[in-house]
Amino acid sequence: MRLDKYLKVSRLIVRRTVANEACDAGRVLLNGKTARASAPVSIGDEIEIQFGTRNVRVQVMDIKETVRKEEAENLYKYL
Repeated sequence: MRLDKYLKVSRLIVRRTVANEACDAGRVLLNGKTARASAPVSIGDEIEIQFGTRNVRVQVMDIKETVRKEEAENLYKYL
């Protein structure tokens, strides 16, 4: 699955266009390296997102095409 779609499905970022913009600005790291929106995401990958002064670091636990809002947090684990 593409990084931008994973960020949207997992609800780490609300909209896919916002996820694209964050990747283009270099604010998203995948396994410690800046990632493009098209980068493939696998189970076990670490994603770090810079929201202004705050950083959010998660590990990918599961990948699904669609998920209900209540189950979105099961897709990742905070580090």
